[in-house]
Amino acid sequence: MENMRRTVTCGELRKDHAGTTVILNGWVHRKRDHGGISFINLRDRYGLTQVIVDSNSNPDLAVLIPELKMEYCIAVEGLVRSRPDSMINPEMETGSIEVVATKIQILSKAETLPFVIDEKTNASEELRLKYRYLDLRSGSMQKHLILRSKVAFATRQYLTNLGFLELETPTFIASTPEGARDYLVPSRLYPGHFYALPQSPQLYKQILMVSGFDKYFQIARCYRDEDARGDRQPEFTQIDIEMSFVNRENILNLVEGLMGYIFKETMNVTLPTAFNRISYDDAIAWYGTDKPELRFDMKMKDGAFLAQAGTFQTFQDTLQTGGHIKALVVPGVADKYSRKLIEELEATAKIYKAKGLAWMKVNKTESNTPVLEGGISKFFEGKTEEICATLGAKPGDLLLFVADQKPKTACTALGAVRTKLGKDLGLCKEGQFEFAWIVDFPMFEWNEDENKWDTAHHMFTWPQDKYHATLESDPGSVKGDLYDLVLNGYELASGSIRIHDPDLQKKIFKIVGFSEEEGQKKFGFLTEAFKYGAPPHGGIAPGLDRLVMLMAGETSIKEVIAFPKNSFAQSPMDNCPSEVEEKQLQELHLRVEK
Repeated sequence: MENMRRTVTCGELRKDHAGTTVILNGWVHRKRDHGGISFINLRDRYGLTQVIVDSNSNPDLAVLIPELKMEYCIAVEGLVRSRPDSMINPEMETGSIEVVATKIQILSKAETLPFVIDEKTNASEELRLKYRYLDLRSGSMQKHLILRSKVAFATRQYLTNLGFLELETPTFIASTPEGARDYLVPSRLYPGHFYALPQSPQLYKQILMVSGFDKYFQIARCYRDEDARGDRQPEFTQIDIEMSFVNRENILNLVEGLMGYIFKETMNVTLPTAFNRISYDDAIAWYGTDKPELRFDMKMKDGAFLAQAGTFQTFQDTLQTGGHIKALVVPGVADKYSRKLIEELEATAKIYKAKGLAWMKVNKTESNTPVLEGGISKFFEGKTEEICATLGAKPGDLLLFVADQKPKTACTALGAVRTKLGKDLGLCKEGQFEFAWIVDFPMFEWNEDENKWDTAHHMFTWPQDKYHATLESDPGSVKGDLYDLVLNGYELASGSIRIHDPDLQKKIFKIVGFSEEEGQKKFGFLTEAFKYGAPPHGGIAPGLDRLVMLMAGETSIKEVIAFPKNSFAQSPMDNCPSEVEEKQLQELHLRVEK
């Protein structure tokens, strides 16, 4: 191996290297034999190079070639030569050259592969995770992890250049209520006591602000014991940011600059310098979700006027009892949507607790005037002009409606239909990135199961100043100084201005049913720190996994994490989680009950 160490990578050679002798190291990606000439596509993470063994090559190579199989790791020494113009492969960056082998050394052999390694394999997820080391050789996985590395590097560059310090917070912490279940680590030295793995560095980054480190960031590992799904994993990574002496606009501006820098440096994509800001109430009213897909417009509209415009009893009853009617105009698809397809949309609405999905189509008469047909149109005879004018509908449009006693149910259900339509109709253009800030979130939400108020995000959020006087008397109306960054229908980051006043913090604990003793037990070290000159501060934490997933055009963060868990929070490659020996359990003073 000492004499066969690579001098160039498999993605490096071009026409101006012709005539030079090089050594390549890599894996046999493909091999083809054509009447005495053998072609080997040699691969490493930098690219592919075509290697040729022909009748003029060393006779020893002719003996070796039949032995080579896919994914053998080999070293090749040879002469670079230009391909004739007619033989250039424009799909390969090295397609203008080939290497005529003079020597080949097998570095290690490969058994029969469980799946073919290509740009992107079609093997099952379970098989890909079991043989993750092979899956990571695929072109798409290599590109994704390279992109991830570049995003992390760009993050560090941007924030460090602005005076931020990258500081680490503990991995073993005290268990605190943060919404999801903690992963617990038993202490050997202190029987019956446990460390928790952090769901986020929230409390510690606030402590850093108290400590005078006014600009902190960390590419932080976080852990939550919750059910996995496409954009969630038991362990994940976030770009954790906290700043002192700031307001909301300072943080939003910072993150807009950070995203602009990341996209420009890693993908050469130019983002707007400022992102759209949408209030939480408007996001729910227009899109039915606080993480709207904005690559297409199609806002929902208020359909309350329909109760008086026609004789449809469901609409009239809903409005009379304080309910809500939401309308959605789907442009130009009336001919495409049969009753069966509309029933599929209705099934989506029902998943979100809607009782049904009403509909009408706007068609043309022979005199080219619009007319309502199908669905509930018979209840609105003579009202075509009023309905079309109010909703902005035109001939060829499909009109969809959800009515419900609970306004949020009507919005959420029809919003889910809107999202499905965006995907079904191909309205979400690949490579398009639509950011928006969702602001002015409710501070509290009512927990019907426990008959109490919960904080909508977490207990350390600053209530907007104008609500301080009514904080305890009317928690339901309070807006928090909260903000979420959304991208293409995903929540990308969540943050807030934090509480730095210990008395205000105690009020929040009281509203959500935390006794002063319980608050002291769970968060005493933070509230104690606030007694010693805590600065006003706030922060945010973009999810690195989701960010890279969206940049890569994927829908699962497993595609951008080197070693993710499957949907059951297991790793088929190393059989994690695993049983441990009885001796280990005894050392930890634990007993497993089966």
